[in-house]
Amino acid sequence: MGPAAVWAVACMAVLLLLFTRSVLIPVKAIVVGALSLGASSGVVVLVFQDGLLAALVGMDSRTGPVDACMLLLALCLAFALSMDYEMFLLSRIQEEHLLGAGNRAAVAKGVEQTGRLVTTAALALAVSVGALITSSVALLKVLGFALALAVLVDATVVRAVLVPASMCLAGRANWWAPAPVQRMLNRLDLHGHGHRSGHGAAVPADESMEPDRLPGPAKRGKPVRAGKR
Repeated sequence: MGPAAVWAVACMAVLLLLFTRSVLIPVKAIVVGALSLGASSGVVVLVFQDGLLAALVGMDSRTGPVDACMLLLALCLAFALSMDYEMFLLSRIQEEHLLGAGNRAAVAKGVEQTGRLVTTAALALAVSVGALITSSVALLKVLGFALALAVLVDATVVRAVLVPASMCLAGRANWWAPAPVQRMLNRLDLHGHGHRSGHGAAVPADESMEPDRLPGPAKRGKPVRAGKR
């Protein structure tokens, strides 16, 4: 599980780097996601292994050690959904940033426009997988409880509080990357924004045309003489 987890996290970091053109945002996304998954796994152990509030999940007592395979499965699925929600939020924040909005304004706009979508998607998933808690099989109870809890924590505490707060504190460092990385990303141009100006703002494709290719004033045609009667 160790090497596989490292490869999965590394691939996610590279994808976020290519998408956001930032070094800090991928690191922040992985760290915050790990915190939410750690908190969720701690609650699962507290309920199923230690027996605290076990009656809420239809159990009379603790079940003993939590099955590691089922818990890892739930956390892997939750991590994938967490990065999915992260992409939703970051895409909107980056779009506002590229349009010229300040860092705080871009973050506020991104949270405002994606908050309902992320929350609704998380609630739908939590309700659907949370139905497994009513099962008489302990493994299915663990899977449903762990996945529903992780998704709800990620959609509320992480997306609504930790991510916006960390991005506001980071300021312009959110969009920083070393010059060689920026040049490589500019050549790739994954977003289709064309080249960038010196301040890092995207230049639209129609504004990056060469002067001699810009359309000039329409030329008037020669007057047509009326035919003789």
